[in-house]
Amino acid sequence: MAPTPELVMAALATVNDPEIRRPITELDMVKSVDISPEGAVRVAIFLTVSGCPMKDTITRDVTGAVSKVGGVTGVTVEMDVMSPEQRKTLQTKLRGGKGPEKEIPFAQPGSLTRVFAVASGKGGVGKSSVTVNLAAAMAASGLKVGVVDADIYGHSIPRMLGVSERPTKVEDMIMPPVAHDIKVISVGMFKPEGNTPVVWRGPMLDRALHQFLADVYWGDLDVLLMDLPPGTGDIAISVAQRMPSAELLVVTTPQQAAAEVAERAGSIAVQTHQQIAGVIENMSWLPCPHCDERISVFGEGGGQTVADALTRTLGARVPLLGQVPIDMRLREGGDEGKPLVLTDPDAPAAAELSRIAAALGKKSGSLRGMQLGISPTRRG
Repeated sequence: MAPTPELVMAALATVNDPEIRRPITELDMVKSVDISPEGAVRVAIFLTVSGCPMKDTITRDVTGAVSKVGGVTGVTVEMDVMSPEQRKTLQTKLRGGKGPEKEIPFAQPGSLTRVFAVASGKGGVGKSSVTVNLAAAMAASGLKVGVVDADIYGHSIPRMLGVSERPTKVEDMIMPPVAHDIKVISVGMFKPEGNTPVVWRGPMLDRALHQFLADVYWGDLDVLLMDLPPGTGDIAISVAQRMPSAELLVVTTPQQAAAEVAERAGSIAVQTHQQIAGVIENMSWLPCPHCDERISVFGEGGGQTVADALTRTLGARVPLLGQVPIDMRLREGGDEGKPLVLTDPDAPAAAELSRIAAALGKKSGSLRGMQLGISPTRRG
């Protein structure tokens, strides 16, 4: 018995676009389905853009899904490209029927995405490593996670997540690459080949940040992590202005000199009226390879010092979320694009980062900051 078009379409509904992460049937990417009396199926697929980098993945997934339908004797997949009108229709659908308006979804009233801006006072404290591993741990737990590499000058997130492909553009909407189930965007994906520097001033930095947040199709995220540049410069101010609900995560080392600088970075929350989710102390100690002792390479107490100082400054408790020990594999994983929480989850550093991620990933039951659609009435 030859398969029916209904059965083939049902199989195609199980195939997700690898960039948008929604069924190709829902995105109107199925151009046609033809079935011969012998059971050979020809499926024509609309790609969003010519030369789509994911066409081989789509071909493989469509072939695999349709091949499972009873009576199918063979599958041929043909590719076509959406017209400009079809891309605009797709863009409107992805924006929830709102058309091509460029608004930041995470800054809208009622957004359920929790945004963490990962900050540090100075470079070299492992802020990006912490960001990547928190994101990977959250994604592995089943959360929908995105990462914005907002460290424009010192962007390193693509390498740390093993991302080599460039984003795909659909009209003026950007589809972010996905690695380890994490959607990620970085200025490094738009630069020419080579390690050329980014030489931008304040307005250009702010514009880039807005594009990362508004032009990228993030979908429904549970958590968005933003890897900020060190210090309290233009990007930190832009994040506070464009994403006032973003919570700061302050990363420091145990060294008192680093803690003093980290305290200044966290204190920006007083002026920007942001919340601080907590402090993470990285490189807290080195496990002795010959005994059970902890070697305090960078001193002790810096993380707690920052947490206590910010608590006094803000007048609200800022917790020390965790202390991550030194582990060479954490650095190696960053160089190889393989987060330690995924490659060796039982390593002490990975276990601590996963514990912090689990605590941060819990959905907040607070309604503070959300519009409830209630307006006051005047009593007579």
